[in-house]
Amino acid sequence: MEKKIDYNKKMLETISSFSGKKTLLLHSCCGPCSSSVIEKLAKFFDITIYYYNPNIVPKTEYEKRKENQLKLISSLNNNCDFNIKFLDCDYDNADYSKAILGLENLEEGSKRCFNCFKLRLEKTCETAIKYNFDFFSTTLSVSPHKNVKWICEILMNLGKKIEELGYKTQPLLADFKKNDGFLRSIQLSKKYNLYRQNYCGCTPKKFLT
Repeated sequence: MEKKIDYNKKMLETISSFSGKKTLLLHSCCGPCSSSVIEKLAKFFDITIYYYNPNIVPKTEYEKRKENQLKLISSLNNNCDFNIKFLDCDYDNADYSKAILGLENLEEGSKRCFNCFKLRLEKTCETAIKYNFDFFSTTLSVSPHKNVKWICEILMNLGKKIEELGYKTQPLLADFKKNDGFLRSIQLSKKYNLYRQNYCGCTPKKFLT
């Protein structure tokens, strides 16, 4: 039987070794999911939110989530004395369509989702290396609907490749839903009056028909 890895424990072990803050490029799918993650990590990292989500359709939904992400960052910076930065990406749903080619009709939780995670985390990794971030990670694991094992396996594989290439950037493995992370994200979304979507983003036929 495969031993289950406690990714929350791994994250705590990593940050406990810090002497001073590190820089973190944090991929975020939306404001609500990033809220409790930022709150948890702001003491240990200088955080830059990376909004790369070509899976989200329609574009109006993408823009609405981005607007609420920026709204949250502004609220946290003003009310909590944080200094969260924001790095935007161009919207290109074609990137996502290419990544899931042949898997379009699979359900959520399938290989389609794995490919979507991989696409977004690879892009985050590339950007973190480009701008010399100490660490990179994602808020995706805060959702109880996302496969944290897949997410962290992708991060670990990227970390191995980075190490082979001799870069200093490292993946931050984490399970942000632990210790009521998801519940806290709901509380913070209400506090800052954030829009909380009712689907992940990937071609939600039942919401678009």
